[in-house]
Amino acid sequence: MASNTTKEHQNESSKNINCAIITLSDSRSKKEDLSGDYLQDEIEKRYNLTSREVIKDEKDELTEAIEKMIENGADVILTTGGTGLDMRDITVETVEELFDKKIDGFGEIFRHQSYLEIGSGALISRATAGVYKKTCIFSMPGSPNAVKTACKIIIDELPHIVHHAQK
Repeated sequence: MASNTTKEHQNESSKNINCAIITLSDSRSKKEDLSGDYLQDEIEKRYNLTSREVIKDEKDELTEAIEKMIENGADVILTTGGTGLDMRDITVETVEELFDKKIDGFGEIFRHQSYLEIGSGALISRATAGVYKKTCIFSMPGSPNAVKTACKIIIDELPHIVHHAQK
């Protein structure tokens, strides 16, 4: 149930949004990146995909990829993978260090929806989102089901979110 103000903001928001995807994985290549494939398909139905990369779970590589995507005009960067509890999972620590503003609602809603879908295993989800240099960054787990859950939450709301982030 959307409010009238939310509907007004959505109507004022541009649908011309440039999105980029980063998959973090020490073991997968682009050919095996089912989560990245799903994100690409969903983005290309509605928005512009400007770039897609598969990188290792390395802080410097992630930061460099984000900076490059922002320089190339990304309004939204979607990361998948590297959000777990393993020592190599560096996505959350890396992106949250960059955020100018955090979008707490994404992680909260993601964990709630995940709980409804998979039960208490949702406790270990560290999905996060924020704004860095007026670019929205959404970081989600690497499993295809988690990516589908995240997309249901954010994909249609991106114009509204970007509209506010770029003010």
